[in-house]
Amino acid sequence: MDSSSADSIEIKNLKVGIRVGVTDAELSEIQQVSICLQLFPTHPLTQLGDDITRTVDYHVVNERVKDLAIAHKRRLIETLAEEIADMLLTEFNLSRVIVQIRKFILPDTDYVAVKLERGI
Repeated sequence: MDSSSADSIEIKNLKVGIRVGVTDAELSEIQQVSICLQLFPTHPLTQLGDDITRTVDYHVVNERVKDLAIAHKRRLIETLAEEIADMLLTEFNLSRVIVQIRKFILPDTDYVAVKLERGI
């Protein structure tokens, strides 16, 4: 797939309860995060021929991301974003991914977010 292609699959605001934080108090509580993914399949969407085996099964992606997120504690959502991007590029037919994670921790803000883009 041409890396400049705009063909993508998006998963918006996947809600996952995880243990993440810098302090022990923060790590002791499960916190809700929101994960947004933009997935760039190796095959352009026009070439799928209505065949799920030629695309990315977003149900499977959804489950894998949740499993990875809850697998263990992390200090940083940045770490989780990197782990998700690495897993997606390794396990699925993707040329590029954009991962955004929102954490609802600071008072007087909607959220704090990290966003990264990785490709092969």
